[in-house]
Amino acid sequence: MSGQEGHHMTHDMAGMTMDHDMGNHQMNMDMGNLNRRFWISLILTIPVVLLSPMAGMGGFSIHFSWSPLLLAIIGSILYFYGGQPFFSGAKMELQMKKPGMMSLITLGITVAYFYSVYSIVANNFFHVTPRVDEFFWELATLIDIMLLGHIIEMKSIDSAGSAVDALAKLLPSTAKVIKNGQIVNVNVADLQVGDLVQVQAGEKIPADGSIVKGTTTVNESLVTGESKLISKSQGDDVIGGAINNDGTFEFRVDKAQSDSFLNKVMQLVQNASNNKSHAQTIADKVAGYLFYAALSVALVAFIAWMVISGATIALPIAVTVLIIACPHALGLAIPLVISRSTALAAQNGLLIRETSALEQTNKIKYVLMDKTGTLTEGNFKLNFYRTFNDNFSEDDILKIAGALEKTSSHPLAKGVLDAVAERKFNVQAADDVQQIPGFGLTGTINHQNYQLVSSNYFEKHHVNYDQATVNQLLLDKNNSISFLIKDQQVIGAIGEGDELKAGSKPMIDYLKQHQIQPIMLTGDNAAIAKSVAQNLGIEDYRAKLLPEDKQKLVSDYQKKGATMFIGDGVNDAPSLSAADVGVAIGAGTDVAIDSADIVLVRSDPQDVVDLFKLARKTAEKMKQNLWWGAGYNIVAIPLAAGILAFAGLLLSPMVGAILMSLSTVVVSINALTLHVG
Repeated sequence: MSGQEGHHMTHDMAGMTMDHDMGNHQMNMDMGNLNRRFWISLILTIPVVLLSPMAGMGGFSIHFSWSPLLLAIIGSILYFYGGQPFFSGAKMELQMKKPGMMSLITLGITVAYFYSVYSIVANNFFHVTPRVDEFFWELATLIDIMLLGHIIEMKSIDSAGSAVDALAKLLPSTAKVIKNGQIVNVNVADLQVGDLVQVQAGEKIPADGSIVKGTTTVNESLVTGESKLISKSQGDDVIGGAINNDGTFEFRVDKAQSDSFLNKVMQLVQNASNNKSHAQTIADKVAGYLFYAALSVALVAFIAWMVISGATIALPIAVTVLIIACPHALGLAIPLVISRSTALAAQNGLLIRETSALEQTNKIKYVLMDKTGTLTEGNFKLNFYRTFNDNFSEDDILKIAGALEKTSSHPLAKGVLDAVAERKFNVQAADDVQQIPGFGLTGTINHQNYQLVSSNYFEKHHVNYDQATVNQLLLDKNNSISFLIKDQQVIGAIGEGDELKAGSKPMIDYLKQHQIQPIMLTGDNAAIAKSVAQNLGIEDYRAKLLPEDKQKLVSDYQKKGATMFIGDGVNDAPSLSAADVGVAIGAGTDVAIDSADIVLVRSDPQDVVDLFKLARKTAEKMKQNLWWGAGYNIVAIPLAAGILAFAGLLLSPMVGAILMSLSTVVVSINALTLHVG
C-alpha cells in the first residue's frame, strides 16, 4: 500500500498444498488400504516368481504336478484383489467416456491374466504344441509396480501437506477463558468471538485476537519463518498457534475458528488441490491418446501376426504392446512435480493458492508493485506535525490525528499512535471512522468532522489550502505527508518516514537481469515515489494513483505481455485479481491475500526471486517428466508390435514391464530432485 492507502491491516495470511484427492485418474482409497493391498500383493508375487518363468525368456522356475493350478489360484487372487483399484478407476473413466490411465492399466492386466489362464488350460489339459507362455510373472510384477507408484505419489502429496499439518497441530487443545473473574478451561473448538483468554509464559496461543492486558514476547515463526521473538503489548494482534515466551497476558478473541489464520491455510490447501495445471491437462490428454494408440497398435499387430505366424505369436505380441503402454509413469509425471514444488514453496515462505500460477510466472514480462509495505517496511515514524490554523496548536493536530487513527492498524496510523503514546496524550477514539478509498480516512470528534488524507484528495474536492506551503511540503522526499482537513480547510499536516526493505533491491536487480521490467505504483506524492524508485533502480514508476488507476495500468501492461502484481492492501485487491499472477505480501490484508495467487509469508520481496527460480525449475521438471512418462512409448510400442522383427528384434513382455517400471522410477526420482536454489 502507498501513502494514505487502505487502512485496517491484519497479519493473516494463507497457504496451500495438495490434498489426497487423486482425481478421476487416481485411486480413491486411504493410504492404509493402499499399503495393505500392496504388501499382500507383493507377498503373493514371491510364489508367482518362483513358479512362473519370465515369458519369452525362459529361466529358473519350480515345477511340480499341481504347480500350474497353484499358480492360477495365486494369479487370480492377485488380479482381482491387487487390480481392484484399477478396475474402479477404469469404470469411472469409461462412465465419463474418457478412457485413460486406469483404463489402459486395466486392459493390460486383464489381457495378461486371461491369456495366462488360457495358457494353463491349453498347456496342461489340451497339451498344445508349442507350449503357450503364461504371463503371471508380468501380471504380478505389473500390479506391484502400479500399486507402489501410487503409494509414492500419495506420500509425495502427503509431504507437500506436511507443513500445513504441522500448523494445524500448533493449536493447544484447551484455553484459559476468564469468566466472572474466574479462569475456566474450555476446548479451543468452543472458543467464541469476544471471549477473554489468559495465556501464560511458555503456552501456545489458542486463537487469533488482540491483547487487552499485559506485555510479552511471542515466537511467530509460523508467520515470519524466523524464530526471533516479537514484542507484544496492549492493542497488538496475536495469532493462534504462536508461542508465548516470557510474559502472561490476556487477549480478546476477535476471529471465529472459521476465519482464523490456520483455518485459512487449510482452506487454501483445499482450493489449491482442486486446481489442475495446464501441464497436468496435457498429461491427461497424452494418456487418453496413449490408450487409443496402444489399443489400435495391439489390434493391428495381433491381426498382422495372426496372418503371418498364427495366434501363438500374435497374442504375446499384443499383450506386450498393452503392458508397455501402461501410463503409470505419465500419471505420476506432473502430480509428483506439483506436490514437490508446493512443498518446497511452503518451506521457503511461498504459499501457493493457484498451482497454475507457477506456470504463468515463467511467462511474466512486467512486474508491477506497490510501494509501502511491499518495497518499504511500512514502519512509519512521525518526523513532524504542523498547524496551519491559529485555532489549533501543533499538539491539537497530533491529538486529532491520533483520535482518527486510534482504531486503525495501517502503518501510518502506528507512527501517529506511537508519537501520541510517547507524549502521553490522552485521546479518545473518533466516531464513525470510515476509509476514503485511495485517500485516507474521515471521522467525527466532538461532533466535528475531520479528514486525514493525502494531497490527492485536494484535486477531487473543493479544499482550501495554502498552495505554496503544501507544495513545499510535497517536495520532501523522505516523508509521506498527510493533511488534516476540517470544514474543507487544511488545518495541519503530519510527516512520517519509511525505509526500504532489505530484499527490495535484490529483487529489482534480479528482474532486470532477466529482462523483466519492474514498475512501481504508489498513491504517494511524486517526490517520494521518485526517491524510492531511484534508490532501487526502477525506471518506470507512477505516483498519486487511486486503486482504479493501478488496475487500469495492470490491464494496459497485459496488452504488451504477461503481468505480475505484488501488493498488500485492500486497495491492491483489484490489481492482484486482474494480473496474470497476483502476489500478496503475507502481512497484508485478508482481502489482498484472498485476491492473490501466491502469498509471501515473510513479507520479504527477495522471496519473489525464489518464486521465479522455483517456477523455472518446476517447468523444466514437468517437461522432463512428460518425456520420461510417455516418450519411451514412441520407441517401445512399435518394437513390441514387431516392427523390427525382420531384423531379429522383438520386445518381450518381460522387457516391456522392466522398461515401464524404470520409467516410473526415473519420473519419481526426477521429481524429487527439484530444488529452489
